This record gives sequence, C-alpha cells and structure tokens, in this order.
Amino acid sequence: MTRFLLLGMLCMTAAGAAVARDLPTTRSAPPPTETAATECFAEAIGNNPSALALARNGRWYEAAGVIGFLCRPEVEAMVRAHDQRHGWGTGDRYFRGTYTRHLARALEERMKPALETKTWANAEPRPDAEGAGSKP
Repeated sequence: MTRFLLLGMLCMTAAGAAVARDLPTTRSAPPPTETAATECFAEAIGNNPSALALARNGRWYEAAGVIGFLCRPEVEAMVRAHDQRHGWGTGDRYFRGTYTRHLARALEERMKPALETKTWANAEPRPDAEGAGSKP
C-alpha cells in the first residue's frame, strides 16, 4: 500500500515538473485584446488630424489622449481579459503601467508608413505657372 502511495506521489511530482518546464517564461506575442487596443489607437490617431500632428511631433501620449475615448471598448476588453488571466485588479494596473509605457513604441512601429513624408511627381502644370491658361 505504501509502495503505491509513494509511486503515485512520484508520478504526480514528475508530471508537475514536466508541465512547469513546458510553460513559456516570456511572452512571444501580445494577446489579441492588446493587439486590438493598439490597432484601435493607431487607426484613430491616423484618422484625426490633430492627433496625427501630435504623433508626427513624437507626442504619442497626447495623441492617444485626444482620441482615447474612441478605443474605450477595446481597452476595457483588454483589462477584463488581463483580470481573468492574472486576477482581479491587475488589468487596470497593467493598462496604466506596462501597456502605457510601451504604447508609444508600438504606435510608432505601426504608424511609420503613415508618418513618413511622401513625395510624388505630377505631370500637370501648376495653376500659378507662367503661361498656364493664357493663350497669345
């Protein structure tokens, strides 16, 4: 009887160690709710001229503050998901701490194409060019 009990405890310990060993120690990709919130911020900043001007000047937190209310559903979903995974109250701390600290970098990466100055050529003459529209 004691032998079976010891054998059972040994198996449970080995199984627990195997599970603990398989768990990732670092997060490889952000959860979908975090990605959705960041995408919402990026899209809303891109669609708002004043927020976009702030972003072009590197003032990301102010830009996010201009449009923050538009992304409230995504942020609340992210906070709820974090609370479910890590315990009540951790989602709000995560949003105000870690997520906010890294938001500027994430937005800059996502919006880099929109923030770059684009130059393009136009084959039509300018309206103020000499001789445009005047015939001798």
